[in-house]
Formats: sequence, C-alpha cells, structure tokens
Amino acid sequence: MDILLNVLQEKKIDQKITISGSKSESNRLLILQKLFPELSIENLSDSDDSVHMQHALSTDDELVNIGHAGTAMRFLTSYFAVQKGRETVLTGSDRMQNRPIEILVDALKSLEANISYEAKEGYPPIRIKGIQITKDKVQINGNVSSQYISSLLLIAAKLENGLEIELTGKITSIPYIKMTLSLLSQIGIESNFEGNIIKVYPKKSIKKQTIVVESDWSSASYFYSIVALAEIGSEIQLSAYKKESLQGDSCLAEIYEHFGVTTTFGENFITLKKETETKKEALVINLKNAPDIAQTIVVTCFAESISCSLSGLHTLKIKETDRLVALHDELSKLGANISVTNETLELAVTSIIHKNIAIKTYNDHRMAMAFAPLALRVPIQINNAEVVTKSYQKFWEDMQQLGIKIDEL
Repeated sequence: MDILLNVLQEKKIDQKITISGSKSESNRLLILQKLFPELSIENLSDSDDSVHMQHALSTDDELVNIGHAGTAMRFLTSYFAVQKGRETVLTGSDRMQNRPIEILVDALKSLEANISYEAKEGYPPIRIKGIQITKDKVQINGNVSSQYISSLLLIAAKLENGLEIELTGKITSIPYIKMTLSLLSQIGIESNFEGNIIKVYPKKSIKKQTIVVESDWSSASYFYSIVALAEIGSEIQLSAYKKESLQGDSCLAEIYEHFGVTTTFGENFITLKKETETKKEALVINLKNAPDIAQTIVVTCFAESISCSLSGLHTLKIKETDRLVALHDELSKLGANISVTNETLELAVTSIIHKNIAIKTYNDHRMAMAFAPLALRVPIQINNAEVVTKSYQKFWEDMQQLGIKIDEL
C-alpha cells in the first residue's frame, strides 16, 4: 500500500496519544515468561515482532518462521538451543536470511549447543537440536549487536550452572544490555556486570509476579520530530512513560532540546512541547547507545534546515535494510546534501525540500515512520506504508489524529 501524506493544515498541535508497550522489553519478557511461567506481563507490544515472538513460543511445529523479526531470531536461537529434546528449524524472510547470526551461533556452539546451517554458512535458516547446557563460560564480541548478548543473558539463569559472559572488543549498545539485566533483576535473578564480564546466577523458579511494560521510546521519536517541526506552543501527550526508563532511546528527551522541544514527566505519561525555535548550530552526537533513533533525527535536521554529524551507527548496516545507504538515497531525492560511511552520517544545511517525492521503505518500518513528519513541510509519498506494523500497528491512525490527511494511492 502506497500513501500520500498531505501537508498538515493546522500547524499548532494539541493531542494525546497512547503507544503500546516497548518491543524491546516485551520480547525479552516473553522469553523470560516461557522460561519462568510464574511471570505475567501487561501492556505488551502489539508489534508484528512481538506477535511473531508469541507465535514462535506457543507452537510445537518444527519449522518456525519469524518473518522480518530480527529480535525474535536472535532471542529464539538461544531459547531453542536449551529446549532439551526439541528440534527446531528457525527461519525468516529473505532479508532475515541475509542478516548474520554466526557470532551468536558460535558462542552457543562453544557452550556445546547443537546448531547447524540449513543453507548459507553464518545465516538463517538454522537447525537447532535442544540440549541441556552445563558449560558456564562463553566469549562473545561486544561490538556487533547487543541482541546477541541479551539472547545469552535471557537463558543464562536456566542453565544448570548459570553463565559467565566475557565481552571482547568495544561494547555496543550498553543500555540494551542493562535493560536485559534490569528485567532479570526485577524477576529475582541475580547478576553482576563488571568491566567486560557479566555473570548470571542459576535460578530454577521465581515468585509469582506481574510486570507492566513501559511504552516504546523508539515509537515516541516520531512525535518528538513532529513537535519539533510544529508551531511554537504545540504539544503532544504520550502514554505510558516513566522518567526512570530502561530504554536507551529515552535520551530523546535531551536530544530534542536542540529543536526547542521540552519533555515534562507526569504520572505515567510525558508531554512534549515546542517552546522555542530550533538552534541553528550543527547537531553533533554519538548514537552508539541509541542507533534506532538515527533516522528520525536526520529527517528532523533536514526539515529544520540544520546540519548534523552522527556517529556510532555501525549496527545500522545489518538492520531490516542498510539504513545508512537507505537514508542517503531517500534524503538525496528530497534535495539533501548527505554523505555516509559504515558508521557515520553527515548532513549539510539545505533550504529546499522537494514535494511529492516517493519514499522507498525497503521493508523497514523505521524508514516509513521517520519520513512521515515531513508532512508538516511538504506533501510526501510513502511506499509500502503497511511496513509500520512491524513495531507500531496504529501509526497511520495516530498520524490522522494529529490532522495529517492520508490518501491511499
């Protein structure tokens, strides 16, 4: 489905939006719930990724297809590796079959897990024969994807002797590792993280309890962008959020002060308000701890005619698409002067935004949503707009609630 977003007529916005639970927290908790049935979860993410995860955890089929859900692929690899006596073939979409899994598989194999490749070496689909793992020490590169590390952490307490993980190299996305450890702590699993060593202690069962998932900060980023582009005095209230967040993307509150957006924390909600004009100096920021908000930030800078220099983006190469190349190609069509490397992005000041440009989304939900706020500047076409359901089912409905007119093409 291709859609045309028409320019928002009423530039001053005052709305309340409810966003479903964090995909990152939900998918971790779903694995933990399967390992520890005493756990109940509220405000689960309604994203496609979490739906795929729930289906994969509830089926007895040998073939488990998780579509585009990268988090599910990584977390389920470790989960199925410890399901003693069960054999599973874990696969996904064409793009998923070209996203590397070798670093995680090698780490699990070093623990004597039984995993083999069904097609291309180092990539899904993979055949997993579940066993009881007794080895308790593993090494893994900390510089690729924190999801590999979280995948191991989630099963660690269920291993007979727990698990000690030694992270080699520079560690990426520490907030996501800390999110996993915090969730383990919340359900009563002991761990410690000192230097480059993480130790998780074994736990057979936990106390009966319920965890309420905080709403997704990555999804909040698009509303930060909209408020940044709106008239001074515009505000959007988002629920359900809290000041002490486990999510690395909560750094949005600080970053968007550059665009004149303030964040006020209420009881289980935040209010975003456009207080002042965007600062005209360049935005220079390292996003190694929050790479998923890079696309939103770049589009905001482009729309506000400021330059930016973003670094720490190396993990974007192995997402749903190569997000750096995708940003370069689509922003260039709109008139941007942009350059990218394997881990950086430089955007120069431009004052013209071309109208009615069709944005390719590359099966990447964040490409569709990051470009949507440009409707506050020019009419813009989003191709394959339904891709947003991967993380945000109601996204286009919420855009219409803000007053953006959407025509299906």
